[in-house]
Amino acid sequence: MKIGILETGLAPEELRDEFQSYPGMFETLLGNVDPSLEFETWTVLDEAAFPESIRDADGWVITGSKHGVYENAPWMIRLQHFLRDAVSAELPVFGVCFGHQILATALGGKVVKSDKGWGVGVHQYDVNASNSDWLANSAPTIRINAFHQDQVVELPEGATVWASSDFCPYAGLQYGANAASIQPHPEFMRPYEQALLEARYDLIPEDIHKAALDSLENPISSTDFATSIVKFLTQKRVKNAA
Repeated sequence: MKIGILETGLAPEELRDEFQSYPGMFETLLGNVDPSLEFETWTVLDEAAFPESIRDADGWVITGSKHGVYENAPWMIRLQHFLRDAVSAELPVFGVCFGHQILATALGGKVVKSDKGWGVGVHQYDVNASNSDWLANSAPTIRINAFHQDQVVELPEGATVWASSDFCPYAGLQYGANAASIQPHPEFMRPYEQALLEARYDLIPEDIHKAALDSLENPISSTDFATSIVKFLTQKRVKNAA
């Protein structure tokens, strides 16, 4: 199966020599679960680099980004059209952080810079797997590295919530059988999360920054959760009747 990665953001320049790109992180995370997966990246920040067709891959992953969907840059508007087409065609689509937000926006939701401020470090989320068979083996709570200010605050019609916390009530969303997303970053392991926190020290209030660094001592669920993502992307789906 070929997974198309829609790259919507780049790691800070000072971290690029030491760490993988965001698509590279996803290739490692998901490829460790299923080595048979193939990957191709389209850096959609550059409109000239968009896929020619939603059929250029068998399923799609949308990465995180420093940008906010409310900026409404031309590439973001084009990406929303692309995602609506992919979802309508019943291709599997999975969004992470900015990907979570732009998928919600594309399908009719609303994203804002939250008055709750920065969500950084290891965050814990309650999981409701009752309507999501790809989460059947998930623990009832998961801990994943987060790095965001923006949040989905209004759900698209028909969306269901599968992950939530007091800080981020709409942390995991699903749209029917073939589109889902998560606000935190399962692809961020501790070394990168710590380096990103240190690189962005001047943007984050000191008390929140310290709490985030302290939280990195907690074990994360990313490796286990990657199994659920792969199951979501690769599971057989019943086609709707014509």
